[in-house]
Amino acid sequence: MTKVAWVFPGQGSQFVGMGRDLYDSNKTARIIFEQADEALGIALSKLCFEGPEEELTQTINAQPALVTVSYACLQVAREIAGKSLPEASFLAGHSLGEYTALAVAGAFDFSTAVRLARERGRLMHEAGQLQSGSMAAIIGLDESLLAEVCQKTDTVMANINCPGQIVISGAADNIARAIEMATAAGAKRAIELQVSGAFHSPLMKPAVDGLIKYLEETEFKDPTIPVIANTTGEPLSTAAAVKTELRNQLTNPIQWQRTIEYIYNKRVPTFIEIGPGKVLTGLIRRINNEARTINLNDLESIKTLASE
Repeated sequence: MTKVAWVFPGQGSQFVGMGRDLYDSNKTARIIFEQADEALGIALSKLCFEGPEEELTQTINAQPALVTVSYACLQVAREIAGKSLPEASFLAGHSLGEYTALAVAGAFDFSTAVRLARERGRLMHEAGQLQSGSMAAIIGLDESLLAEVCQKTDTVMANINCPGQIVISGAADNIARAIEMATAAGAKRAIELQVSGAFHSPLMKPAVDGLIKYLEETEFKDPTIPVIANTTGEPLSTAAAVKTELRNQLTNPIQWQRTIEYIYNKRVPTFIEIGPGKVLTGLIRRINNEARTINLNDLESIKTLASE
């Protein structure tokens, strides 16, 4: 049987109405959404299904919402698709998506994943308020040239997503200068992102301090399936390594291209993106056009897989 990796989306993939079809049609999904509501003490499911969009998009809400919908999507797929959904040889998640991957790997349970994601979102938002930060997607500029731009503008590469697409992060005025310099250096496009802070940069240090305290109070287990770490592109196999990764992840770049290359080079040619949107599928195709990609993001896509 072909080996597969399951990958889980991060912040930015959320939309109002996500997960509604799963909730309405499947008891397992309903239980998962109810668990999330109970774990957080808020009506997260209602926010996923009805919005308002401005509230769902807030970091503190978007992060646990995406974990919930992605996790529900996987459990429904396991139930409906059966053997049509091969078990994963590797797991990975983009930034926040790493929390979903770790829950699936058994590093902590689902309720813990949701609580951690909300706490992470809260801390990241607060760090963004302490010092105004921003991020920008730089398209079509060589990585070495962009590194020079970052050095001159006191910004950092935050997401190395795929060839020709890197997200930079830093203080808001520095990002504005970096956009000008990157464009002048030959970038095809430079787009400032609608985010509440300079994520995956040293400006998130206040969030790390808060998260460490929360992580110390959380029980971790060794992952039962290797999770490829965002910060290193290498597998996490112990509880201690998981805790270190989640701490480091806030201030270090997401090595998504390296992650996908690692998995593909382990003779895993198929990637199944599980959760809202198709962002990761697009990135994976640009990293390696020989990789096979499948999306499981709603009931219809799960039923399509089940019928194959």
